Amino acid sequence: MKRLRSPLIVAITILVGTPLVLAHPAFAADTNVTHVEDFIRSIIQVVASLAGLVATGFFVVGGFGYITSSGNPERLEKSKHTLVYAAVGLAIVIAAFVISNIVTTLATNAFGS
Repeated sequence: MKRLRSPLIVAITILVGTPLVLAHPAFAADTNVTHVEDFIRSIIQVVASLAGLVATGFFVVGGFGYITSSGNPERLEKSKHTLVYAAVGLAIVIAAFVISNIVTTLATNAFGS
């Protein structure tokens, strides 16, 4: 019984191991970096556009609240805060958009495309 086991183990090892040893190597495919760069730029532009639309909506809501506050100091302050926060948010989005474009341009110049 022991004699039969040894050739069986060798045969199974050869059958399983041969494809692993004789397999052709798989190399990474050539990727075009400009496609990835364009995709990331498109995403950044869409997010910046959506953030601009949201900020515009908050400007409208804050302005409407400011106009219709009718002298109510609480509503007036709330509307002022809405306008200020919308302006700060829009400034952050614009700054992030500009910084991301600068970083992308620097990376493209440094690493090539």
